[in-house]
Amino acid sequence: MTYSILMAHLELGRSNAGLLRVTADLAQRFNAGVIGIAMCQPMQIIYSEGYVPGDLIAQDREQRANELAAAEAEFRDALPAGVRSLEWRSTVTSDPLADYLARQARAADLVITGVEHNASLFDHSRHVNIGDVVMHTGRPVLVVPTTASGLNFDSVLVGWKDTRETRRAITDALPFLRKAARVAVVEIVEDTDLAAARARLGDIIVWLSRHGVAAEPVARPATGADAHQLHALAVEYRAGVIVAGAYGHSRVREWVLGGVTRDLLLRAGQCALVSH
Repeated sequence: MTYSILMAHLELGRSNAGLLRVTADLAQRFNAGVIGIAMCQPMQIIYSEGYVPGDLIAQDREQRANELAAAEAEFRDALPAGVRSLEWRSTVTSDPLADYLARQARAADLVITGVEHNASLFDHSRHVNIGDVVMHTGRPVLVVPTTASGLNFDSVLVGWKDTRETRRAITDALPFLRKAARVAVVEIVEDTDLAAARARLGDIIVWLSRHGVAAEPVARPATGADAHQLHALAVEYRAGVIVAGAYGHSRVREWVLGGVTRDLLLRAGQCALVSH
């Protein structure tokens, strides 16, 4: 298993430099082709007794065409000449943007996107809901911090829970794990469950070893919010990537987008690879 085709999702109206640095790094490490993708919705027209001037619609259409062209130029300028193949896809659509991205993800092994910005709460015409992307693509999603300068493979941390979603995530992450110099599989549990957690992690370590990955088990007693502990462990292990499962629609929004998890994981120095 490898990542032969990467799909890099560029947001309009802002720099995608960090995401493209990570994409270029991955493309070279895996000798992968890259599909760049961007999308937006047309200006939302609310019909009433008045009317929308035709020139306003034309200006909006021109602005969005210019933004898509700028994103394509940024994409092509950022990817080195040695990348195996480059392709660009973009659209202006009235459909939900996450739906378009999910459909196009059929062509890729891994979707790479950036952290959702606060602007997305107000402007759904240019910004994609990451939770919806994770839920509907059927592909692993690598979420990249804005400040990323590349991808650190010195250490990868797997946040383990004994669920279908986490088993899917660790399988999807095997190409990352094989490249990593150090892999830690972490489960945070109550004191009374530590022995059972160590047994579960033992199974995972053996499974990983049969797939060419040497990993260490880490069972820690819960001392507060799991997100805080996982972040502290990521700092302790100097992890460049955190791997985790995404659990259902409401849990995805908590795990990928909301509150503490977003602030501590996706806005920190690590990339996060999540699968559903």
